[in-house]
Amino acid sequence: MSKTALITGVTGQDGSYLAELLLEKGYKVYGLVQRSANYQFENIEHILKDIHLITGDLEDSSSIIRAVQQSMPDEVYNLAAQSFVKASWDIPELTGSATGVGVTRVLEAIRIIKPDARFYQASSSEMFGKVMEVPQKETTPLYPRSPYGVAKVYGHYATINYRESFNLFACSGMLFNHESPRRGREFVTRKIANGVARIKAGLDTKLIMGNVDAKRDWGFAGDYVRAMWLMLQQDTAQDFVIGTGETHSVEEFLDLAFKHVGLNWKDYVEQAEEFMRPAEVDLLIADPSKAKSVLGWEPSVSFPELVSMMVESEMKLVEASK
Repeated sequence: MSKTALITGVTGQDGSYLAELLLEKGYKVYGLVQRSANYQFENIEHILKDIHLITGDLEDSSSIIRAVQQSMPDEVYNLAAQSFVKASWDIPELTGSATGVGVTRVLEAIRIIKPDARFYQASSSEMFGKVMEVPQKETTPLYPRSPYGVAKVYGHYATINYRESFNLFACSGMLFNHESPRRGREFVTRKIANGVARIKAGLDTKLIMGNVDAKRDWGFAGDYVRAMWLMLQQDTAQDFVIGTGETHSVEEFLDLAFKHVGLNWKDYVEQAEEFMRPAEVDLLIADPSKAKSVLGWEPSVSFPELVSMMVESEMKLVEASK
């Protein structure tokens, strides 16, 4: 008998890749979508006929309850959030409500309506923030450096609390940066890929950046949703760090992206104070050894392949829009 899954944030990068994966595995997929003036279905347009959409919001408990009642899921993947770190300083209260307390709203709905459902929480490497050890693993102390990171810590510990207090199968994936051509346009990797494509096409002459020295552990989103699914197939609920175990600077990303089109990034990139964060996270690098040994998970896309994939995608989009 096929399983049923409910995905919050189904229209986002991770939600769309996860929906594809679950459909391939024969799941009946429900997706929670926000009601807005402009529906953003770009990432799931090709599978809209195959999934069931429910209107709801992580800031509205009644809509979460209705979504669980309507779908009666075997698995719930909470991928929705106010997920742009820089914006979390501008809207810290909303970020706390959606990204943090929103997790509790989903967990409560599961506890009351479908306590045998398995729950996945999208935790974040931003929780490590001002890192206490390198690389970061499941037991590394948390030291968030943004309202987003703080909210993710709340959601992370809410998940642990519900697991231990109510015996729910609830686990968190402490995912490091993962990118793809479906990444939101406000994120630095998509911004770079798009900037490179526009400069190569002669539409722009400069790319304005913030801190190019920050280092991240970047992987491919399609690999990471596979890890999410694997976590919910285990005998016991556990938390896992998911990442490549490699670190690369924003400057390295710029270098590879511009080289892909035969250009030198130093000729086109300028830095501006407005794109700097009030408190920066300087170095994130995962220790994914637990995920590799317990889940049998391995990333399949290398950093250079990821950069090339994103630049190629943006070049096609720019060409199509000309």
